[in-house]
Amino acid sequence: MGTLEEKVAIVSGSGRGIGREIALKLAREGASVVVNDLDPDPAEQTAADIKAAGGNAVVCAGSVVEDGFAERFVQTATESFGGLDIIVNNAGYTWDTVIQKMTDEQWDAIVDVHLKAPFQILRAAQPWFKEHPVDHHRKVVNVSSVSGVFGNPGQANYSAAKAGVIGLTKTMAKEWGRYKVNVNAVAYGFILTRMTEAVAGDDAFVEIEGRKIKVGINPDRAAMAARTIPFGRPGTPVEAAGAVYLLCTPESDYVNAQCLVVDGGQR
Repeated sequence: MGTLEEKVAIVSGSGRGIGREIALKLAREGASVVVNDLDPDPAEQTAADIKAAGGNAVVCAGSVVEDGFAERFVQTATESFGGLDIIVNNAGYTWDTVIQKMTDEQWDAIVDVHLKAPFQILRAAQPWFKEHPVDHHRKVVNVSSVSGVFGNPGQANYSAAKAGVIGLTKTMAKEWGRYKVNVNAVAYGFILTRMTEAVAGDDAFVEIEGRKIKVGINPDRAAMAARTIPFGRPGTPVEAAGAVYLLCTPESDYVNAQCLVVDGGQR
C-alpha cells in the first residue's frame, strides 16, 4: 500500500520534466493521476508509463490558459476516478528579457500561465471540495520559484507571477482550512530541465502556443550557478518531484501556508 492509496491527483504540465516526475511519483505511491500537457503526445506517454507500472492515469491535454480548461481538468478527475484529493499547479515556461524590452504580450503570457491558471484551477475545484467533504486532508501544491522569492534579472514577468503564487498559496490556505485542504508551495532553484540545460549559442528554441521561446542557458552561466550550490550541481526533476510528494503525504497534514525553497541550499 502506497502512502497515497485511493487518492486522486491532477498535475498540470506533467508530460515532461518536473511535472512528469511528480505524476510518476504520486502514481507510484498509489494515487490515480490526471496527466496534463499542452501537447497530447507527452501527456499520453506519461499516462502510458504510469499504467505500465500498474498505476491509474488518464489524460486531459490542452493549455491551462484556454477558456474552460480549469473546469475540464477538475471534471476529468471527478468523472474518471470519483474524486479529487491532490492538485499540483506545475505548468509553465519562461520568456525572459529585461524590462525595457519586455512587451505586454510577454508579461501577460507568463502571468497568465503561472498565476492566473492556478487561480482558475483552484476556483474550479472549490465546489467539489465544499460539496464532497472527506475525513482525510486534501493537498494543494503550487509550484513557485526562487525568482519569486528573491527576484532574478531579466525575469520581471516570471518573478512577479511566482511571487503571486506564494501570495495565492497563503491566502487559499486560510480560506480552505475549513475544508481540510492544505495549501503549500515549492520554490525551485536550479533544476535541470529542457528549459535550463546548458546550451551554447542562441539557437535553442521551443514552440509554445505559436510562440518561439528561447530555452537553455549559457554553459558558463550554468557552471557558475552550479558552483554556488553546496552540492555543486543542479537538482534533478526526480529530486524536485520529491519535495512536492512530501507536501502531499499524511505526514504533512499540519503543514499549511508554507513555501518550501528547493534549491540545494544555494541561498
